[in-house]
Formats: sequence, C-alpha cells, structure tokens
Amino acid sequence: MAEKGTVKIEHVSKVYDNGTVGLDDINLDIQSGEFVIVVGLSGAGKSTLLRAINRLHDVSKGHIYIDDQDITTAKGKQLRHIRRNIAMIFQNFNLVKRVSVARNVFNGRVGYYSSLKSVLGLFSKADKERAQENLKRVNMLDKYYTRADQLSGGQQQRVAIARAMMQSPTVFLADEPIASLDPKTTRLVMDDLKRLNEEFGMTVIVNLHSVPLAMAYATRIVGLRDGKLVYDQPIENVSEQDFADIYNESEVQD
Repeated sequence: MAEKGTVKIEHVSKVYDNGTVGLDDINLDIQSGEFVIVVGLSGAGKSTLLRAINRLHDVSKGHIYIDDQDITTAKGKQLRHIRRNIAMIFQNFNLVKRVSVARNVFNGRVGYYSSLKSVLGLFSKADKERAQENLKRVNMLDKYYTRADQLSGGQQQRVAIARAMMQSPTVFLADEPIASLDPKTTRLVMDDLKRLNEEFGMTVIVNLHSVPLAMAYATRIVGLRDGKLVYDQPIENVSEQDFADIYNESEVQD
C-alpha cells in the first residue's frame, strides 16, 4: 500500500487576472512524513503555493497530486474526498468567535455530515470523543466550553489545529501560523505541528519568515522568489547563508 501524505507538484503556474504571476513553473515532490518549511519574501508565492495544494484557488497550468489523485482536475464528490485529507490553518485562525471551542473543533468534521446535521450540531459520540482527544493533544481540553473570543491568539491557533485534526488529514498546511504570536506561544504552536509530524507521521508544509524556526523544525527547506522555486534542500544541507541567497539580501533577518 502506498504511503499517505504525498504531494506531487508538476509544472504548476498561477497567473492572476491582473497579470500578476503568483507561481512560475513549480516542480516539487514531497514525500510522506516530511516537515517542509517554505521561505521567501512577502509576495514570493508562498501562500499561493499552499492555497493551490488544497485548491483554494485554481492553477493556470500544471497538476498537483495528493496521494496520486489530481486535485487540479477533481470535481464534486472526488474533490471533497481529496480535500478531507488536506487540513489547513491560517495566520488569522478563522474561528467562529461567538461559539464555544468545542463547536469550533466540531466544524472540522462537517465534511463528513449532511448540511442539516452540521447546522443542528448533530455530531456522533465518536466525533465528540475525537474532539476531546484533539483538544487534549494541544493542551486545550480545559477550554472545551469557553467561547473562542475569550481566548488569546496562541490559544485560538491551537484550537484551529485541533479543528483541522478532526479531518484526520494526511497533509497538514500552515500559512504563516505564528506571524501574530509572541515568542513563547510561537514555540508551543510549532511544537504542536512537529508533534503531528513525528507522532502521527503526518506530512506538514509550513510557510514561515523566521530563519531560526525554519532551521529548528524543518526536515526540508524550500525557497521561493518571485513565484519561482529557487531552493530545495534537506535540512542537513542548509546553512544560514543559503537563506540570504533565497531572500536575495546581504543579511539574514529573523
């Protein structure tokens, strides 16, 4: 049986309606269980790449395969099934602020329910237990009944991770997940992502600006500049000077 969590990107380009090139002929082959950190200046194409992987937008050319299934051409039921295997968290958390932590986490399971059951909150006992387990994994079980708008930014991001885990994904995407967090909370969130990678064998792909964090957590570094792939190396081959080259700057900055 083939390993789950593979991402194959073949000659992918993305040109926006205004002519801006988001991605320019990207080729990447990500293996199951890798922890890939994508770096580059703002506007380099990092967010565009992650959003293309789970098809939050369509690409202009090329193909993206998730576990050998082409998400770029999938439609209807097939697309929904592929997306179940791809979880994503964002810089702004995307929680429903006026409802409880538990209800936010249940929302990660809506792809498995009819619209009516989702709206009425008719989740199974097994999924309620799954929600508790996922909150426990990110040390947020004690906030089960707390409204999301009463949490700190770091707590909200950890709830977002628990919500994403409800999909039982094979690929976990994180788009600048620690950009608005303090250093201590940043480490907690990155540790959560690393735990998913190491304990569950999940493929994790994270966009980051921080060079020290990239060096500390990645098994592989991918660099983008102006929508082009300019760097791709396992962490043991990476030096801080390489980051200066990726950013095309004379000094590496955190």
